[in-house]
Amino acid sequence: MRTVFTVVFFFVYAHLGSLGLRTLSNDPCDRAKLPDPRNLRSDQITVLMNGYSESRIPLLRSIAATYAASPPVAAVVILWGNTSTPTRTLSELSHNVTISSTGAAPISLLRQQSDSLNARFLPRPFIKTRGVIICDDDVEVDPTSIEFAFRVWSTNPHRPIGLFARSHDLDLSNREWIYTVHPDKYSIVLTKFMILKTEYLYQYSCGGGARMMEARRAVDLAQNCEDILMNFVVAEQGNVGPMLVGAEKVRDWGDQRNDEGIGLNEREVGLSSRRGEHRKRRGGCIGNFHKILGRMPLRYSYGKLVNSVAEQGLCMKGGKLLFCDQWK
Repeated sequence: MRTVFTVVFFFVYAHLGSLGLRTLSNDPCDRAKLPDPRNLRSDQITVLMNGYSESRIPLLRSIAATYAASPPVAAVVILWGNTSTPTRTLSELSHNVTISSTGAAPISLLRQQSDSLNARFLPRPFIKTRGVIICDDDVEVDPTSIEFAFRVWSTNPHRPIGLFARSHDLDLSNREWIYTVHPDKYSIVLTKFMILKTEYLYQYSCGGGARMMEARRAVDLAQNCEDILMNFVVAEQGNVGPMLVGAEKVRDWGDQRNDEGIGLNEREVGLSSRRGEHRKRRGGCIGNFHKILGRMPLRYSYGKLVNSVAEQGLCMKGGKLLFCDQWK
């Protein structure tokens, strides 16, 4: 049986100077209520940004505005997953992100009806683009890198594109799957920044029958690993691994290794900041998904795509070692 979700949109009527509220109640898996995939735009992309921590709202506003100003972005939607946040707080946030946006893309706020991490992958009737950027509210990506990642995805639409890579592996001594980082290969890209085909939202949330339903339930129980499950789904559908792209400047404000520029509370709200058992829990998710789905579809990829190839040689100029091509 499919779950019926109710979602609430907050948006501003600037010309009226007041806040409007719209409630939608429908089955997210009803194909008839979703745009025809053949009519989705391929020249732009929709950003779905997770939001949860009230303490990170100033940072979220800044990051949302950066995405909205990016030429390939058609719309930015903030998916607010903290069900205990007061409506007044979200109304103020919605008003502020809307009026502060200087870009062409509109910014809207959607309050989730549950804190399930699966909800970030629900198919949405308002998505009019062939691809989506799934991202967190504490990772700041420079505009040039957003555009480059979109160009790479446009020529590889069946593969997930990301800026942060991890890997699965098999611990032969303990006979169990582990979650790790390899220096030369990867099989998972994280939802700190991930670009994927809009159709995969439907496959994750509505496809796969009873087995995928059980896998999504495992995500809810773990309160983690929805990104790993999405990598399973994409690898199964396309029989390909992800692609890692290089960025000019990415600031991960939620990383515990930060020692300045952000408060302790902002770093601790993220699930991945609980370092002690983090990799063990994620490895457990990989093993659990393998058991539930009955297969291991993850595929390794190698290398990273970069935006430019510059001179690698170093020259002594003015008493300093600099890349030779920085001097004419």
